[in-house]
Amino acid sequence: MTTAAPAARRHPRAGRLVLVAGLALIGLAALWLLLTGNTGVRYSADHTDTVPMWHRWIPALVGIALIRLVPPAADLRWPDPVAPWREATPLLLAGIAFAAIMPLLGGEPAYTVVKLVLLFGVPVGVFLVARRWPPRWRPAPAPADAAHRWGPALPVAVWLVLSYATPLAVPASGWGRTLAPVELVATVLVVFAVNALLEEVFYRRWLQTRWESLLGRWPAIVLASLVWAAWHVAIQGSGRPGTDLASVAVNQGVQGLFLGYLWSRYRRMWPPLVVHGAVNALPGLLGM
Repeated sequence: MTTAAPAARRHPRAGRLVLVAGLALIGLAALWLLLTGNTGVRYSADHTDTVPMWHRWIPALVGIALIRLVPPAADLRWPDPVAPWREATPLLLAGIAFAAIMPLLGGEPAYTVVKLVLLFGVPVGVFLVARRWPPRWRPAPAPADAAHRWGPALPVAVWLVLSYATPLAVPASGWGRTLAPVELVATVLVVFAVNALLEEVFYRRWLQTRWESLLGRWPAIVLASLVWAAWHVAIQGSGRPGTDLASVAVNQGVQGLFLGYLWSRYRRMWPPLVVHGAVNALPGLLGM
């Protein structure tokens, strides 16, 4: 006679702790930057220009509000079955390792190699191993109604307008004018694949979804956002660890809340991919 395996459990108390700690970290980071006069945050790894940190907040917060309103009907708080820790934990450790290792590297091609190993190779290995033992976890399917299918178009469009067609817009970059047309297209496609596609699949689809099923929606969004933000110190840091960590927390950390909610609410990859791709490509393309 075999004994049934204990049912997987969600951990709402741990989720509340993660949520409060994560939001407090973002708040303290903003306060630190205000007190030290470092409210300008970098918006590109290509140069050291900055914009006021609230210029990055407003589009993200407006986008979050629109996501909540469209569609108006409340969706399930727990859309997925509980993910096994043997998947969630190594993915989190891979994300933390990536953020810790990146500042120690000397640039390309080491950046891309390490990113592919930790954000793609490790998850593939984890998923192959996890298939050998039940339960074989699968998240719930995306909602099939038209509101969830087309609803993300509104917050994405408003975010694009606020971010690139208003006084909040980041300045256009001239890097697009330095490349031949074929080089420009190839660069945009490679950057999209290595940055937007790989990062959104890892941090949102793989990492956030598993922790969301364990801790709840917003704790997982905050967790994935901060882990995603932390690695940007390596490419946008100034050599001042405290200020650099605070800057990415209030910049990419807040932006990650918008990206994470887009994925969590609609369960479709195209909205965060459009936003992330625009962050990387639009300043250079508009500069042309």
